[in-house]
Amino acid sequence: MSTAKITVIGSLNIDMVTETTVVPEQGETIIGSGFSSFTGGKGANQAVACARLGAQVTMIGCVGEDAMAMQLREALGREGIDMRHVKTVPHQSTGIAAITVCDSDNRIIVVPGANYCLLPEDVLALEDVIAASDIVMLQHEIPPATVEAAIRLANKLGVRVILNPAPAMRLDDELLRQLYLITPNEYELAIVTGTEQLAQTQEQRLAAYPHPIVMTAGSNGAYYRSDETGTGHVPGHKVEAVDTTGAGDTFNGALAVRLSEGAALAEAVAFAVAASALSVTKLGAQSGMPLRHEVEAFLLGAQ
Repeated sequence: MSTAKITVIGSLNIDMVTETTVVPEQGETIIGSGFSSFTGGKGANQAVACARLGAQVTMIGCVGEDAMAMQLREALGREGIDMRHVKTVPHQSTGIAAITVCDSDNRIIVVPGANYCLLPEDVLALEDVIAASDIVMLQHEIPPATVEAAIRLANKLGVRVILNPAPAMRLDDELLRQLYLITPNEYELAIVTGTEQLAQTQEQRLAAYPHPIVMTAGSNGAYYRSDETGTGHVPGHKVEAVDTTGAGDTFNGALAVRLSEGAALAEAVAFAVAASALSVTKLGAQSGMPLRHEVEAFLLGAQ
């Protein structure tokens, strides 16, 4: 069992996944090839990724007053995640994500529902939970004011914060300085920094952000930079991709777990790249997330 204690503050959704061989044009109706429903949401996904890798995980968020909320509570509870601080919001629907999968890639529409009812005062009331954490994980599927309140509280308490800025939005530099790490992809980094055009090289993209960063790059792995490590790159692994939906969330969870355990940034990024590669080989964001021994075996085989 990992020694990592991680608190995830974020969204809980039900993912409704439609598989198709053709993406419909506007006004067009087509016949799909399959449909599945999974528990999801970037917050819940990252919580599951951490739990599968052995961490002690606490989830903070909101669900609606409906059957989908029960599905989420039961599923995350089976993973051993502490759900005591997930609030039920009366007269609200649980968040959903409508996902279309075509040619092993995805397009996603998120309807936040109860996720946007997680307010700054909800987070501030849980100061003792955050203080007991090794790392707090955040994303942007909850109100921006709540994300900001959580960052400031964790910073005051001396707790490290990893922000996965998705969906992407421009962020104030004063707030960014309070983060331990930010984990955008190339597209998200351009929005976070206000860069209208992506730079020519990955190194130039990292240089556009003045603080510690890990930038994911899909099948090309991940790039990172910090004052201690300088700039580095961990290449991706060749796998047969089935569904990329949970790859980024798996990456973030794996990164947080290894950093909480005291791993160096380069080692943590390598572990996260391997975990995310394994996650795309199965359908569903959470169902595809690997266990600790699977990632370790995969890394041994890749050497």
